[in-house]
Amino acid sequence: MSTFEKTILFTESDGRARFRTDTLSLSEGKPQARLSPLMASGGFQLRRSPVGFRSEFHCTENPQWLFVLEGQMEIGLQDGSSRIFGPGQHFYSADVLPAGATFDPTVHGHWSRQVGPDELVTLFVRG
Repeated sequence: MSTFEKTILFTESDGRARFRTDTLSLSEGKPQARLSPLMASGGFQLRRSPVGFRSEFHCTENPQWLFVLEGQMEIGLQDGSSRIFGPGQHFYSADVLPAGATFDPTVHGHWSRQVGPDELVTLFVRG
């Protein structure tokens, strides 16, 4: 049986965004084309971000998969760490604001930015 590595951006119990890795079982399909079980989605959006784009710290409003189609995207966390995702790479963005919390840009969320000479094209699939 094959697996699929799922990078997850999530909110830790201290309210800060973190990355972790999980695996999804590819238990469906045929030996030549392993599939995961069907997952529900709430639609998708495409986004094009120009060279130089950078967001402020923010939380994900609705958990969603993010797939980089073109260019590179860097995600930065409050602890100063960051990861760069390129074409064909993905992560599941689920760093929502903790229940009852008021957003604090020094504690919560992540920032994102376009990296390199090419504009960034991404696909968001709601979870």
